Amino acid sequence: MAESPTKTEQDWEKTSGSINAHTDDREHPVDDGQPMPVDAKVRRKVDLNLIPLIAILYLCSFLDRGNIGNARVAGMGTDLHLTGIRYQLAAAVFFIPYSLMEIPCNVFLKLLRPSVWIPSIMLAWGIVMMCMAFVKSYHGLIITRVFLGLAEAGLPPGVAFYITFWYRRQDQARPISLYFSSATVAGAFGGLLAFAIEKLDGRSGLRGWAWIFLLEGLLTIFFALVAFWMLPDYPSTAKFLTPSEKSHLVEALRRDNAGEPSHFEMRFIWEVLREPKSWLQTIIYLGMVMPLYAFSLFLPTIINALGFTASQAQLLTIPPYALGCLCTIMFGMLSDRAKLRGPFVMGCSVLGIIGYSMLYATSPTNHPGAGYAGAIIAACGVFPTVPLMLAWGSGNAGSSLKKAVIIGLLSGIGNLGGICSSFIYRTQDTPRFHLGHGIVLGFLSMAFIASAFATFIYHRLNKAKEVQCLQENIHLDRRAEFSHMGTNSPLFRYAL
Repeated sequence: MAESPTKTEQDWEKTSGSINAHTDDREHPVDDGQPMPVDAKVRRKVDLNLIPLIAILYLCSFLDRGNIGNARVAGMGTDLHLTGIRYQLAAAVFFIPYSLMEIPCNVFLKLLRPSVWIPSIMLAWGIVMMCMAFVKSYHGLIITRVFLGLAEAGLPPGVAFYITFWYRRQDQARPISLYFSSATVAGAFGGLLAFAIEKLDGRSGLRGWAWIFLLEGLLTIFFALVAFWMLPDYPSTAKFLTPSEKSHLVEALRRDNAGEPSHFEMRFIWEVLREPKSWLQTIIYLGMVMPLYAFSLFLPTIINALGFTASQAQLLTIPPYALGCLCTIMFGMLSDRAKLRGPFVMGCSVLGIIGYSMLYATSPTNHPGAGYAGAIIAACGVFPTVPLMLAWGSGNAGSSLKKAVIIGLLSGIGNLGGICSSFIYRTQDTPRFHLGHGIVLGFLSMAFIASAFATFIYHRLNKAKEVQCLQENIHLDRRAEFSHMGTNSPLFRYAL
């Protein structure tokens, strides 16, 4: 039996399931079952009021989880005696609570207001990040990294789910790519910021690496407070839209979600977890996220091992991230325009394979510039696939709660790859890192094969549904009849 909707669910259902009964029919044409395009002016308003803010939030998230790599190069490894695999363990423990809490966090976001939930968790991890500046031992670093993972767990899947409140499923890759590109900016900005902050070494009795944690934590807290004030909840309550614009956007989203249930039921969670296609997409996501985290955690170390100094390595992290940012935005826009996900994921996997193959074949005495070029190509391959996969997964979910669960599943299980990535670049493998590069190549190959298989499966299922609709004379205006079936509806089409 369905549970009674909360106030937040009622607000959401205003967006996804119904429109105001008093809406003028002239503002909204009769629903003929066809998709309704969003007015360009309304779309620009939504972009300007959402994307810059959530991009900054995501930038802070990625900056704070990955700055341990910059801190290590800045002297943290020596000060905290991170010998053996201690650094790898400190990097890995973040991902245990981070992965376990992603599905519960997205369910909380479904039940609570985004403008309360998202800034609250951000404030929490900003405080933890500041505390990391004052750790005096390896054990203190481990504890703070666990709490950082716990606090950050709700943001990446949360903002991906939040995007589905505002954009039709065929339009979601572009906004997800736009805000996720801030992750690549975080990498570039993180290297530049770390280079500058290191100059504070010794001020107020703090080492340069401690200043990195302290100042970046303060930055996160500042933007968390801004988000409490500025982050809108739903299209039906958006203050930056006029009443007619709200109604127009709500109607477009209502049609896009027509035939999909929007209320909370536990059965929707179990349906996602029992669905083989959910796990197939999780395998693809895992195959791309593990290389991404390996790249973020160890890029300064890899560049340093190519023969560049520590300071040069901090600055040389900027170009790979900058070009990765451009590719993330470009591939997201092209994916929406082509209305395709799988072929773009496969293409990016190939780019990543080429880049890491170049790194695998390079040594400090054998054309280190070629290895650095490989790092740039790898960034152009691994970063764009994450927003493409999130858009692909949510677009094939079939209901609002299922979108929350599948995004949480992708992020939760996929991010376990962060644990693996933390251990594959071992100190004893310097400078070639054949073990690390080889494992990354294996994961990228797995992602390519699984995405090709998923594209084939979805294409075959869509063809079967088209045949069923022709044989049984089923048209779009009958979607309400099949609303309880979700993705099993003969009118539902999987994104390829």
